[in-house]
Amino acid sequence: MSSVPDGKKLVRSPSGLRMVPENGAFNSPFSLDEPQWVPDKECPRCMQCDTKFDFIRRKHHCRRCGRCFCDKCCSKKVVLPRMCFVDPVRQCAECGLVSQKEMEFYDKQLKVLLGGGTFVVTLGTSEKSETMTCRLSNNHRYLFLDGESHFEVELSRISSMQILTDGTSPGGGTSRASGMLLHYKPMGSQDAQQLRMEAADDKKVASLWLAAMHKAAKLLYEARDQ
Repeated sequence: MSSVPDGKKLVRSPSGLRMVPENGAFNSPFSLDEPQWVPDKECPRCMQCDTKFDFIRRKHHCRRCGRCFCDKCCSKKVVLPRMCFVDPVRQCAECGLVSQKEMEFYDKQLKVLLGGGTFVVTLGTSEKSETMTCRLSNNHRYLFLDGESHFEVELSRISSMQILTDGTSPGGGTSRASGMLLHYKPMGSQDAQQLRMEAADDKKVASLWLAAMHKAAKLLYEARDQ
């Protein structure tokens, strides 16, 4: 184990080399823990094609699900940023497809969230609203809202998230995201607070940001349910 700048460290596990925060409390809320591998003695056959393992047919563990497969069923190496692996790692066909789909979030939508969007923000039942820029923090743990005032929402303290739409788009296409309704617990409080965000002037950018946030919510809930 060796330390590197920016509060991260390199850790070598049986699955591969990982770059993780020095303090586990600062893990990304989208991250997943490494699975426990199915013990070798409990998998005499491939858990996909039922091929029996022997001296020639070696067993391999999928780094995402921990199950045991033959080389044919677990030969592909796919990037897995949710577990902080430095290099692509061996995954079964099913997990590899999931990881490839998630890469769209890391390659595109995460950049949109970090870039931010402009919204009209209303806190609680207040009749006062403020135009603010909302963006995801660099460590992915907070939503930063900046206008005349500034406040933060920790993603791990969001209890529900609803994307608001403006009906059908021109030409009868699918509806476009126009806002978001959050319920979260502020730090030091057990009482839920409501936060309403509606797209301001640049509705296209706001809609893209909201669509990315919708995908982020799915990853967030999956990580919580792990």
